[in-house]
Amino acid sequence: MAMRTNQINIVLHDTHLNQAENEDRVDPFESINQVMQGFIGMDNLREKMKEIYAHIEINKRRQEAGLKTEQQSLHMLFKGNPGTGKTTVARTLAKWFVDLNILEKGHIIEADRTDLVGEYIGQTAHKTRALIQRALGGVLFIDEAYALAYGGEKDFGKEAINTLVKQMEDHRQSFILILAGYPEEMQFFLRSNPGLASRFPFILDFEDYQLSELMEIAKKMVKDRDYHLTEKAELKLRRLIERELLKYTTYPFSNARFVRNIIEEAVRKQSIRLVKERVYELNKLILLTSDDI
Repeated sequence: MAMRTNQINIVLHDTHLNQAENEDRVDPFESINQVMQGFIGMDNLREKMKEIYAHIEINKRRQEAGLKTEQQSLHMLFKGNPGTGKTTVARTLAKWFVDLNILEKGHIIEADRTDLVGEYIGQTAHKTRALIQRALGGVLFIDEAYALAYGGEKDFGKEAINTLVKQMEDHRQSFILILAGYPEEMQFFLRSNPGLASRFPFILDFEDYQLSELMEIAKKMVKDRDYHLTEKAELKLRRLIERELLKYTTYPFSNARFVRNIIEEAVRKQSIRLVKERVYELNKLILLTSDDI
């Protein structure tokens, strides 16, 4: 009996060690990797997501230990050129925040200047507060937010900014405000109100994509649409993107938006080509050739 007991203890001990070893091998940020799986680049965003996730996890541990905890504001400001993924990221974060129990609903209200600014005194504050009420429990995403700061002293855009500043503090745990726009314009926007920059603990720069990243995006777009690029088509696409990149030394490049337009045009050209040729075989339906680019 003694030998069997000892043997059982050994088995249990080994199992316990195996479980501990397995836990050590699991990446604690695996959930973030899964959320960001479809994104290319954006290392800065991944790191900020890890900060948010880690803070929430440690707060749970502190609460269990009877220590004081605090909830941080998660209002964000995105700076980036067209096609760098600002809107897509905002939509993704809204869903992720629900999974983390940060937001109750996780819906996203997408707005611009026309949704906030009224035509007469008092209307702007009312429209802005009403928009925030709709966003409670979710995310309010305002694209081209810098437009609120244009128009001079008599423009009602500044009234919208002042209302946003107050509401984002009054409801700091009830919704998340994400403002987005081009880099230089957003810097101007932040200077339009002395208390604005300090309200955003997360200011993220969305960098322009490199050629290799744009090609990776293009291949993903093609694959997601059940198409395939021939070798010559891929080479032609690369040269086209490279040539376009060289044009934008002064003006912003539209990044993934430019790539998407090329792919969508290629699909249309392929459709015309196949209809003219009356070719409908599966291997032809999925193929994008250099003539389509």
